[in-house]
Amino acid sequence: MKLNQVRYKQLIWPLVIGGALWLLTPLKPVGVSVNAWHMLAIFVATIIGCISQPLPIAGVAIIAMTVCVLFHVTTINDAMKGFGDSTVWMIAMAYFLSRGFVNTGLGRRIALIFVKLFGKRTLGLAYSLIGVDLVTSPATPSNTARAGGIVFPILESVSAAYGSKPEDGTQRKVGSFLILSAFHGNVITSGLFMTAMAPNLVAVALAKDFNVHITWMGWLMAAIVPGIICLVLVPLILYKLYPPEVKETPNAKVWAEAELEKMGRVSLPEKLMGIVFIFALVLWMLSSFIGLDATLVAFMAVSLLLLSGVLSINDILHETGAWNTLIWFSILIFMAGELNTLGFIPWLSKTIGNSLHGVGWGVVLLVLVMVYFYSHYLFAGATAHVSAMYCAFLGVAISAGVPPMLAALLLGFDGAIFSSTTHYANGPSSIMYGSGYVTQSEWWRMNFILGLFYLIVWGGIGTLWMHLIGMW
Repeated sequence: MKLNQVRYKQLIWPLVIGGALWLLTPLKPVGVSVNAWHMLAIFVATIIGCISQPLPIAGVAIIAMTVCVLFHVTTINDAMKGFGDSTVWMIAMAYFLSRGFVNTGLGRRIALIFVKLFGKRTLGLAYSLIGVDLVTSPATPSNTARAGGIVFPILESVSAAYGSKPEDGTQRKVGSFLILSAFHGNVITSGLFMTAMAPNLVAVALAKDFNVHITWMGWLMAAIVPGIICLVLVPLILYKLYPPEVKETPNAKVWAEAELEKMGRVSLPEKLMGIVFIFALVLWMLSSFIGLDATLVAFMAVSLLLLSGVLSINDILHETGAWNTLIWFSILIFMAGELNTLGFIPWLSKTIGNSLHGVGWGVVLLVLVMVYFYSHYLFAGATAHVSAMYCAFLGVAISAGVPPMLAALLLGFDGAIFSSTTHYANGPSSIMYGSGYVTQSEWWRMNFILGLFYLIVWGGIGTLWMHLIGMW
């Protein structure tokens, strides 16, 4: 056999920066314990490793946890506690649910139905692709899977049907507009549902350390107004600022009908998958009212898929995205929690809070949201960014007097909308941009404009809406 590839050069920065922080222990602030400082050094090295990726993120996390225990920063029993976090398992169960959409073909059928119903015009086609993302997002915590596995293949086929290909310079016919519309639809739906993106659940788990408990329905209620505004207006903004050359697409309906005919009648597995999905969605909505844990709902849904034969145990075992996420998420949640438990986050929050004494909490929250958003230009994924900064920013916000639930949710939404920055911001951006339909300058320009729009809608209107419904 051959040795697996390890990018040793990418280890340099994590080791240098983490090692330097460790060696600076004698110079640590008086209010920070030795263990807290060492945990900080390992955590910072881990986040940098998640960005540079000498190994896949799960491998980086395993090594980091090993170092924590080996150097007596924490015990092995404490390190293992992260694997029992209910939020971690909710993510895994949601991945299994999304596997059902793919296996049964229900996801593709939903996409084709939307194209058939709304695809007569290019703008309608954009809304139909976003509609697919909207319908599947509550049970698909991998926004990359939605974008790359369900939406993009349909988008590419429709674009090709209209002779819109980047290879021959015809991408502006319909393809470029559809790519940006679908990408931003993914950004919006990722913020709309708590279970639509793994980093949302990272934020929810981290917020618990500050005694801020966000329910599935609570997240949806807070996000629904800014989310709907964005879903309605963003395609129109793109249509105005980055219009397609072809405005009418009557052939899309014909193509979708032909594809649906090839698929045949709705199969029994598709029907069962649809029933279980609706069952899970209804219970998630009601969970906070009937005292049912959202993670238990996800387990119930997967159990039903197994009992009905929609999923097999092999499907579960081979869903590498779920197990990969479970490993790194558990470890990062454990490390972030230890930073709080060992006292570093409380010290940092108190220190920054004292420096902001006299400054209104509204100004503090505005600055934090803006810095959190635009700092994503330095990150190549939402998970590392949320893991690195969410805890500290939430702690600072709360210490400055910001209502805890407002701060937790706005920073949580920020974790979705800050993907509207670069072409490497997250998985969906890499897929959509990598297709070649949109140039880098166009991608950055349109994302910058829409980024400002998101900040106004989610930060401004979202704050007013949450106040109106009594969330702060």
